[in-house]
Amino acid sequence: MTTKATTTPNTTIAGPGIDPQTGKVDPHAVTISGIALDTSYTPDNLPESLKHYDRDINNPGEFPYTRGLFPQGYRTRLWTMRQFAGFGSADDTNERFKYILAQTKTKTAANTGLSTAFDLPTLMGRDSDDPLSLGEVGKCGVAIDTIEDMHRLYKDIPIDQVTVSQTINAPAAVIWAMYLAMAKQRNIPWDTLGGTLQNDILKEFHAQNEFIYPPEASTKLVVDTIEFQSKHVPKWNSVSISGYHIREAGSSATQELAFTLRDGMEYVEACLIRGLDIEDFAPRLSFFFNAHNEFFEEIAKLRAARRIWARMMRDRYGAKNKRSWFMKTHVQTAGCSLTEQQPYNNIVRVAYQAMAGVLGGCQSLHTDSMDETLGLPTEQAVTIALRTQQILAHETGVTRTTDPLGGSYFIEALTDKVEAEALAYIEEIDNMGRGPWKPEHATTSTIDDGGCVQGIHKGYFRRKIAEASYRFSEECEAGDRVIVGVNEYIDPNEDRQVEILTISEEVETTQIETLQTFKSKRDTTAAQSALETIREAARNNQNVMPSLIEGALANCTLGEMVQAMADIYGRYTGGPEW
Repeated sequence: MTTKATTTPNTTIAGPGIDPQTGKVDPHAVTISGIALDTSYTPDNLPESLKHYDRDINNPGEFPYTRGLFPQGYRTRLWTMRQFAGFGSADDTNERFKYILAQTKTKTAANTGLSTAFDLPTLMGRDSDDPLSLGEVGKCGVAIDTIEDMHRLYKDIPIDQVTVSQTINAPAAVIWAMYLAMAKQRNIPWDTLGGTLQNDILKEFHAQNEFIYPPEASTKLVVDTIEFQSKHVPKWNSVSISGYHIREAGSSATQELAFTLRDGMEYVEACLIRGLDIEDFAPRLSFFFNAHNEFFEEIAKLRAARRIWARMMRDRYGAKNKRSWFMKTHVQTAGCSLTEQQPYNNIVRVAYQAMAGVLGGCQSLHTDSMDETLGLPTEQAVTIALRTQQILAHETGVTRTTDPLGGSYFIEALTDKVEAEALAYIEEIDNMGRGPWKPEHATTSTIDDGGCVQGIHKGYFRRKIAEASYRFSEECEAGDRVIVGVNEYIDPNEDRQVEILTISEEVETTQIETLQTFKSKRDTTAAQSALETIREAARNNQNVMPSLIEGALANCTLGEMVQAMADIYGRYTGGPEW
């Protein structure tokens, strides 16, 4: 690697950020992540990266892409304005999709994509009639049990023209198989489909807990989807390696960056162990980061992310194609920063967070709705969130210059500090497994000895995130971190009444009835045969995607296909350190 870590994570801060009177850390002089800042930045404390501009920063579109992937930035193409939607039945969400698309039909509309939220039973790979699904069907996303539901979800949506993102992880292979099977039944060629499968199971073990199989089998399934995509669905992003949920769980920005990139490296290494050519799959890996309140730190995080990933792909893994060096990223504003108190303040928070994502150089962006801390967003709130992006794109001028903050003493110094701390975490994770990657590991190593897999079993990620979350909570409780409307500027006469979208209990009843009717009309023998084929693929360590697609076409349900694999892989309940 060209850059070596010069600090260790979570060290005691010295120098800037220390109160000279008490000798204690001054929260007003450090970022949310605990990075100490000077009062000002001048040529006298020139950052290392500015001393080596061509090596460490370079021009937009030039390695290591600190200043962005493309020379023209947003001048030639705006970021994709991707809005998250999913609630109730497939029909309900289909109507919301059409509403979102209708809001962008103007001559100045940006490139638009749809992002699908699934309900908790679907996220856990359970059918709506599973006893464990009771009370959760359609509540926090859309319920999808069958290929018929998938048809209804995307009815009249030109999926060969609109990119589709699917926020699904543990059962991602099954949901994607249903989507591809639906496209096949609609006679839409797979090579026209564009979109992203989140499919990042490692972060589920770190933060979000929506896992099914053990880490080793879960990682194997991710490799199956990556391999299948590289051969059959060339425009699809097979994985969206997601720091977003790590940050939502309470991590610092530097932890989010390090854990996300190291998860991505784990998938790369697993693919190389499978025998895949890095140039075949790396260009379609994508990332998903959080944009929180610490404005400049969030910008520095995205700039550091591109630099670290480019160097890792070129120097650690030997990729030759520049597209394999690109870190393409989606950014979503921070749901965990939204407050129930004074909810209209959330519109302002989202606007600043969105600007940080854009100034950081994201490829697509989702802006949260101001009422999401209270319930599912209403149409009015969704429209305001989308208009926030459109105002940012068309009225502020931030698109006219690529990386307008590049070369700032402060921004470059902060980018260097974020990078150094992230690299220290990555080194720590490497050493929990096989160590830094070497070419011979492709034939001598297995998924089991990866640093992330071993770190999961040891409880490393959860422990680090909990420490950062506790530190931030303590600062807020003490009033050292001001949260407007929560611990300062409180309005005792506040009326929090805003319209809240509620999901009728009838959604669950109807979904279960529809599922049971679907099962009663199918060819049961064909479905059972397809499920056995899935078990055989899993048992023989084959790529399960072809058998899952056939299972969807044979009208197997989500829960049935997930269980067929669980019959072989088992279900994971946590390691001894949890």
